[in-house]
Amino acid sequence: MTQTPVKKTYDVVIVGGAMLGSSVAWFLSDNPDFDGSVLVVERDPTYEFTSTSHTNSCMRQQFSREINVRISQFAADFVKNFRSYMGGDERVPNIPIQSYGYMYLADNAEFAATLHESQQLQAACGAGTKHMTRDEIAAAYPFYNLDDIIAGNHNLIDEGYFDGNTLFDWWKRSARERGVEYVTNEVVAMTKNATGTRVESVTLKSGEVIGCGTIVNASGPRAVLTSRMAGIEIPVEPRKRYTYIFEAEKPLDRDLPLTIDPSGVHMRTDGTYYLAGCPPGEDPAVDYNDFTQDHSLWENKVWPILANRIPQFEAIKLRNSWAGHYAYNTFDQNAIVGPHAEVSNFLFVNGFSGHGFQQSPAMGRGTAEWIAHGEYRTLDLTPFHFDRIVNGTRFVEKAVI
Repeated sequence: MTQTPVKKTYDVVIVGGAMLGSSVAWFLSDNPDFDGSVLVVERDPTYEFTSTSHTNSCMRQQFSREINVRISQFAADFVKNFRSYMGGDERVPNIPIQSYGYMYLADNAEFAATLHESQQLQAACGAGTKHMTRDEIAAAYPFYNLDDIIAGNHNLIDEGYFDGNTLFDWWKRSARERGVEYVTNEVVAMTKNATGTRVESVTLKSGEVIGCGTIVNASGPRAVLTSRMAGIEIPVEPRKRYTYIFEAEKPLDRDLPLTIDPSGVHMRTDGTYYLAGCPPGEDPAVDYNDFTQDHSLWENKVWPILANRIPQFEAIKLRNSWAGHYAYNTFDQNAIVGPHAEVSNFLFVNGFSGHGFQQSPAMGRGTAEWIAHGEYRTLDLTPFHFDRIVNGTRFVEKAVI
């Protein structure tokens, strides 16, 4: 059932209320220099098919670009000090980071050199990443089969996974308590001014025309459907990603880091079980409503790779699995944030390509700063602006999973 907004016009209209949209909404509500009205329009309040609901809630500093490292460092600090950031509200739970770390495994000299270069950058940023030889990896984690591995990177400090859905739930709850309005509805059209330089209003599925000062596209994999209403094309499409929860007949004697196998399959400890994931062999765009699983992927690819890398995983039992969507930026697999160059009040928070949960605190904060001040006051997010796509200048990040 659709809901009608209370007002006829809002200072900010956010299209999409999942993790990124709610992050922007909360950070606006927390910004002392912003006292405007905010409307969040969400088509499905259950969030059942959003990337948010299918996330693995991972956290890492292991990136090859400094700004991506800094973004994740803020996320780690935000999670560890969540109650403090939420104003000391005693209702807000403490959220630990399960710091099992990421373990990138290199099976060739070129990738090993890239890992070493990235480790030096991360260390310069204060991250705890260590570049490890095969023997060092074997000593720390003797369960790996390392016959084809020559080196790896690992970080046990503020890197692993966390309960991202608790962040999401509290951002929504706190934003509402502070006056942000959420409605179950859908933006179906936008009207620009005569010169085409601003979006003046949005039309809702229920028929209302709502004026807006700023429009924020937080539509996840559906981002291009939203941007097209303003006459803007963005290179974001839904790509299917698979997650598997399995039980081992012979559990490991220590925590399994989130291990990125050279094949592209990744695996980690998940409570008393283990989690694995991967892209499909062919990776086309899929329909927005296509969450059908390819069950052959587990039997033919994932399980054999797990058993090869960790021989104790030859005897495992699949307990659960699902398919979710990346909001995949086909241009360079990095986020698109900030304003459009011509439609100046149209802001992007799109194309995170699997990094949305861990980047959401910094991106929400930065977008709120842009709206409130017309500039970034903390991290400079201009490398992620849409201009790079217009100019054909890719933001190259070597550590994309």
